[in-house]
Order: sequence, then C-alpha cells, then structure tokens
Amino acid sequence: MIQFSDTTIEDERLELTSKEHLYYLGHHLTLRRCHLIIKVPTRALVITRTQLIDCTVDVKKELKNFRWEGVILKGCRFTGTITSNDFGRWPYAEQPELGSIEDCDFTDARLDACRFISCDLSRMKLPSWPCFSILAPAGRKDELLAHQWPGSMHITVDSFTEGPPETVAVTYFAPAVAKRNDTTPEAIRAVLDTLPGVIL
Repeated sequence: MIQFSDTTIEDERLELTSKEHLYYLGHHLTLRRCHLIIKVPTRALVITRTQLIDCTVDVKKELKNFRWEGVILKGCRFTGTITSNDFGRWPYAEQPELGSIEDCDFTDARLDACRFISCDLSRMKLPSWPCFSILAPAGRKDELLAHQWPGSMHITVDSFTEGPPETVAVTYFAPAVAKRNDTTPEAIRAVLDTLPGVIL
C-alpha cells in the first residue's frame, strides 16, 4: 500500500499508476495546486478525509463507481473518462461533512452516470454535449417519464431519478447512453431539446 497522509503537498505531480499497489490518500491530507494522475481502477484507490484545492485531476484510465464522499474538492479541474461517480456531500455517510465540491471544472472530462449531490451548480462547470446534465432529477420522475424517449431510454431515465433527494444534477454521455439503449445520440438530443432543467 502507498499512503499519503497527515501532510500538505503543494505544486507536485502525483502519479497513481502502479498495478501492484493500493493507493490510500488520507487521513488529514491536503493537496494544493497538484497534478493528480489516476491510472488505477477503483479497487486500488481510497481517498478519504482529504482536501484537493486548485488541483488538476487527470483520469488516464476510466474511473468507475467511485464515490468522492470523504473528499473536499475546491477549484479543481477534471479530465478523462469518469463513470458512475458521486461528487459532493453524500447524505448517507457516517460523516457527510467530510465531502463537498465547489468551483470545479469538468468541461474537459467525459462524465457518464455521474451525480452531483448537495452542491451549488452555479459554481460548477459541467461538460457540454455530447454530455448532458439533468437538473434536480429525483423530484422530476413523473415529468421526465412522461416524455416519449427513444429505444429503451425510459429505463435509464427511471434509474437517474432514483438518487438521493439531495442530487442537484446527474450527467450522462449521450453516445454511451445511446449504445446501452438501442438508440442514437441525435434521438436523445431531440427529446432533451424540449425539456427544461437540462444543461447541454
């Protein structure tokens, strides 16, 4: 195991690339203006009781099913392919105050099935089309399901309305959604263009 804890690291490049190790970031770790390169799967990565401030997080290998619940993210920029990640304050955590996100930039990231929870979206930059973000999905289930979605998209729509009520947005990558639901990005876009509360 490679652990970084009980310290502040500034202006460094940290590469998490070894397939033989578990990387543990925390407890009581602050990374400031660092370039964090992640090239390991979720099972090889633990980040908790950690602050990332003004960092670049460069995901070189698709990061799947990761919950940033123990991380305070401020002013960070994300790049790479990020799938089924949760950002922000996870309401069901033992100590939800250990997680938050603000002023982060995802415009150069490919997000799919990612949720933003208990945060201020006006202080966030989300990726544009072919990514799309549905705002406040949990409270809009009936409204969203009332539309005529292409392929089997209603299944996906149903799933992204089932997050915590505190979910302020869910972001998907249209080509991946289209492939899973036997449709096209253009057909999805045609419905999204008629909806309020969508970021394209």
